[in-house]
Amino acid sequence: MGRRRNSAVNELFGWIRKQSMKVKIFLGVVIAILLLVGLKYSVKDHNHFFVASEAVHVAGIFVLVYKLITKKTCSGLSLKSQELTALFLAVRFYCSFAMEGDIHTVLDFLTLVATVWVIYMIRFKLNPTYIEELDNMPIYYLVIPCAILSIFIHPSTHHNAINRMCWAFSVFLESVSVLPQLRLMQNAKMVEPFTGHYVFALGIARFLGCAHWIIQVIETRGAYLFVRTGVLWIPVVLVSEIVQTFILADFCYYYAKSVMEGQLLVRLPCPV
Repeated sequence: MGRRRNSAVNELFGWIRKQSMKVKIFLGVVIAILLLVGLKYSVKDHNHFFVASEAVHVAGIFVLVYKLITKKTCSGLSLKSQELTALFLAVRFYCSFAMEGDIHTVLDFLTLVATVWVIYMIRFKLNPTYIEELDNMPIYYLVIPCAILSIFIHPSTHHNAINRMCWAFSVFLESVSVLPQLRLMQNAKMVEPFTGHYVFALGIARFLGCAHWIIQVIETRGAYLFVRTGVLWIPVVLVSEIVQTFILADFCYYYAKSVMEGQLLVRLPCPV
């Protein structure tokens, strides 16, 4: 049975690999739509998607904590992605504490503490295993545009203007924070299991966050895009969520392929 299943999986992925990019994109869109429909009718309160997204992120970061404690290596991890993650979490935690103060605040605090610990381990305790030359994406290319964008596009709520800009900055930075990690993995061409689990968890978290926005737009027939939070705020947030989801979708495909084929390492294709 196991051999037949593996053979069927190999044939399926082999067929997908032979298809053109247009066909692959079409299949990805169809699968995403089916998942969205399933979530829409199975989850009554769509705000739970945000809680689930943050909970999955917490689980992902604790996978890294487990790796660093047990394997004593940070090989394959991007310090820059972790620093960007800590930055947007710190800003979002401040905004959440000042503006809301709910379960999101607790989850953000847990994730922030774990992320800071991971950064400490990479920088000091396990630094000899950190492959700095592969982690070569300048983070100011990401931070500065997000900061500038947040000045002009942010929610128009009753909160302090600085807080609203900080919230926008955390949203924009979150959408690109994984890019250094993806660049490192692309440079390495191979991803070890725990790092793969972590990035896959990020992909699931982003899909859940993106599902919330898309379902809200569908249910309000587009009116949600223009609620009283700023003319461009909701559309830009939706676009940023979709972009990050698609960025991670490619890795999630190769992760699922490796898992279904029983491989421990996720092998990424060489860029054309």
